Amino acid sequence: MNSSAVPILSEDPAEKVVRHGAILSAELLARRQQMYPPDARKNLRFFMTHEVSKLTSIPESTLRTLSIEGKGPAPARLDNNHRAYTLAQINELREFFAQMKPAEALRFLPRRREGERLQILSIANFKGGSAKTTTSAHLAHYLALAGLRVLAIDLDPQASLSAMFGFQPEMDVGHNETIYAALRYDEARRPMREIVRQTYFTGIDLIPGNIEVMEYEHETPRALAGGTAGMDGVFFERLRLAIAEVEDDYDIVLLDTPPSLGFLTLGAIYASTGLIVTVHPAMLDVMSMSQFLLMMGDLIGVVREAGANLSQDFLRYLITRHDPNDQSQVHVVAMLRSLFGEDVLIPTAVESTAIETAGLAKRTLYELEPGHVGASTVKRARESMDAVNQRILELIWQGWGRA
Repeated sequence: MNSSAVPILSEDPAEKVVRHGAILSAELLARRQQMYPPDARKNLRFFMTHEVSKLTSIPESTLRTLSIEGKGPAPARLDNNHRAYTLAQINELREFFAQMKPAEALRFLPRRREGERLQILSIANFKGGSAKTTTSAHLAHYLALAGLRVLAIDLDPQASLSAMFGFQPEMDVGHNETIYAALRYDEARRPMREIVRQTYFTGIDLIPGNIEVMEYEHETPRALAGGTAGMDGVFFERLRLAIAEVEDDYDIVLLDTPPSLGFLTLGAIYASTGLIVTVHPAMLDVMSMSQFLLMMGDLIGVVREAGANLSQDFLRYLITRHDPNDQSQVHVVAMLRSLFGEDVLIPTAVESTAIETAGLAKRTLYELEPGHVGASTVKRARESMDAVNQRILELIWQGWGRA
């Protein structure tokens, strides 16, 4: 029997919590090192020619011709002699065709143009299990695969989004390396660019989270009481001002918010140009969402009393973990659509074993390779997630004034 699992007589409960935390953390680190040897880092898979064609709208025949003629990035050759591209090479192809066909440049390279404001999207709900992190991770991957530059910011002290990107919060994220570092009120505050990290997923940078982000919730009341909360921006403005430091580097910022309505969530709502509220279609979850909306309304009132206005292009509700064969869920979804109309996204994120299986390996559906889950199961889940993310991308385009 593992000695670490042997009960210790008369152990102080607080000491037990600390000991159990250390045991679990070490086990998770060991498992990660087994999954991603030898350097315990995630890597993004290759993409086959038919996938590249679907992502870029470049015909497969054109891709083959380019490869034969030695133009554009040189794809890898797999054991079956099929061509395979990295995501970085896919983006090279986008830039190549945007330069070659300037009249169609936006189709190949959809990044924001001059005059189009940075889109900052908050994924929010203070009910646990509403799939905020699953939504955030899949949306980030989808947008990056579309050729957009994404900054994901983990505002949740549980740091599940950071873990999805291969960063174990207590091991890989040190002191003053979370968003708190850019928001704090003392001399240890750091420039935003210093805490941004590259990820294995080309096109996505990350500001990771861990328990340290809670310091902002503790420090802000003290700053308010001491009269220092207005230095370098009012407390609810600080996140937006920090993001502005790196605004030119990205097209979209995704904020995975904590399951609470605190100062960080308020800052995220104020900073956002779009708000996605995730909701599982069960009555208890809807009741929780009702409280969330009422409390959020109170917080927005606080912001307005301080003389500030919110400037959001859209607010939408996303149905998550949806089982369309569950009649109780059907009734809840129908109720939400009757109450909020088009503010409830038509596509829903279905509940799927493919999503669960991918999540266990800290992956999204966009990272799964053939054979991990049944092909038909993956196909249904991908179609659902693609439809959700495509609709959100269309809302972003509308914010940019694009058709």
